[in-house]
Amino acid sequence: MSEATKGNLLDISNLTVRFHGERTVHAINGLDLTLKPGEILTILGESGSGKSVTLKALLKLLPKKRSEISGAMHVDGVDVLALKGQALSAYRGKTVSMIFQEPALALDPVYTIGDQIAEAVMRHEKVSRKEALAVALDMLKRVRIPSAESRLKNYPHEMSGGMRQRAMIALALACKPDLLLADEPTTALDATVQIQVLLLLRELQREFGMGIIFVTHDIGVAVEISDRIAVMYAGNVVEEGTVAEIIKDPRHPYTQGLLAANLHDADRSQTLASIPGSPPPLDEKPDHCSFAPRCAHARDRCYAALPPVHRPGPGRRVACILEDASDPAEKPGAMAEIH
Repeated sequence: MSEATKGNLLDISNLTVRFHGERTVHAINGLDLTLKPGEILTILGESGSGKSVTLKALLKLLPKKRSEISGAMHVDGVDVLALKGQALSAYRGKTVSMIFQEPALALDPVYTIGDQIAEAVMRHEKVSRKEALAVALDMLKRVRIPSAESRLKNYPHEMSGGMRQRAMIALALACKPDLLLADEPTTALDATVQIQVLLLLRELQREFGMGIIFVTHDIGVAVEISDRIAVMYAGNVVEEGTVAEIIKDPRHPYTQGLLAANLHDADRSQTLASIPGSPPPLDEKPDHCSFAPRCAHARDRCYAALPPVHRPGPGRRVACILEDASDPAEKPGAMAEIH
C-alpha cells in the first residue's frame, strides 16, 4: 500500500477520463478524492459534471474501447486500475458495490428479486442457494420491505418505485461491501419515500461500518446524508469540506451559486437565484478556470491558467484564484451577487 492510501478507504489521485469517438470528451480532469472508513462523502454538482463517470470508473464499468483512464485509484489498498478477470469479479459487489440511479433499469426484469440477490451472494460467498435465499430474505427485512417472504418471488415490475429502490439497496448490501456507491438513488422518489431511503442508508451504513460515496445534485439531500461534501464542476472538485463548512462558509463562486439557487432555503417572496450560462463543452480540454465564463468575480487571470488549489483547513480545499487575493474586494462575494 502506498503512503497516500494509508488510513483511507478510498484514494483517488489525478484521475483523468477521456472518451474517444468523433470527438474526444474530457469527462474527468485530474480528480483527487479521499474517503475514510465509515464516512459518507457526497459529490454535488450539475448534470454533466462527471459525478456518475467517477463512480463507474471506480467499478471499471466504462467502455474499454472508447474510454481512456489514467491516474490512480485505490480502494482499501487495492489498485483498481490493475484489476482484471477473477480479481475484478471478486472486487465488484464484495469490496465495492453500487446503487444505480434507476432500479427499474438496473434490476433484471426476467429474474425474481430473491434470485438476483441470491446470485450475488453465491458469487462471493461459499453458500448454497437455500442459504443465499435466506440472506436475501434477511436483507429485504433489513431494508424494511413489508411481506418480505412474498416479495422474494416478485419480479421488479411487480413492485413500486420505492420498493424497487429498497430492493436495489438490499442487492447492493447483500455481500456487506466496504464501499457503497450511490448514484442519485432517491431522484425518482417522492419526498416522503426519499427521506425514508436516506434514513435507511444512514442506519445501514452505521450497522455495517461501510464508507459511502453519494452522488446528487440536490443540496437538501447532501445535507441530510453527508459527513463531507465535494462540489464538482467540469470534471473536477472545485470545493470540498464538511457539511457545515460548505453550507455556512461557501468559498467558491459555483458553490455559492448552488446554495443561492436552493429552493429549500429560498425566501418565497424573492425571485429564486440562478447561475447564468451553461457548463462548458466537454470536448474542450480545460486550460483555465472552467467556471470563469459564468462567474461574476472572474478576472483576466482566471482565463490565463488553471486555478490553484487552496487548503484553508484540514480536509478543506477551494480551487479558485481569488482565494489568495490580498485585496478583500477580490474575494468571492456574497451569494446575492450571483444571479
